[in-house]
Amino acid sequence: MVQRYFKRTVWIISFTIVSLIFAQNYKDYDELREAMVKTQIESRGVKDEDILSVMQDVPRHLFIDESLWPKAYSDGPLPIGHGQTISQPYIVAFMTDQLQVSSQHKVLEIGTGSGYQAAVLGELAKHVYTIEIIPELAEGAKNILNSLGYNNITCLL
Repeated sequence: MVQRYFKRTVWIISFTIVSLIFAQNYKDYDELREAMVKTQIESRGVKDEDILSVMQDVPRHLFIDESLWPKAYSDGPLPIGHGQTISQPYIVAFMTDQLQVSSQHKVLEIGTGSGYQAAVLGELAKHVYTIEIIPELAEGAKNILNSLGYNNITCLL
């Protein structure tokens, strides 16, 4: 058990270092998302192929401030302003897995934040309704979701 924990910790540290190196040299984050899915999500037990695919496709870095892009695919939450954070990728995948969302579902999300979780859900569900009480976060999320073409997500304030 201790050895498995140690190996996982080494993987996470290695991935974080590699992420920082790649993020500084590439504007294309496909490789970082692929590594994120393998080392942070799949290795922790999320096996649903649809969720793994969505997590690999949704550009998490676009949901945070550009100054944080080098850390976008690291294993942790990141600040999004107003005392709020974007959840770590594993938590987003785990919560989505627990929902067992299908293409026929309509989903209500409370707390839009950056809009990242809504985007992940929007890839899987028929429609997502997401509510945010902080106007600046709601507006930012709405803008990024619209710019990415998510016309099946309704952001409410």
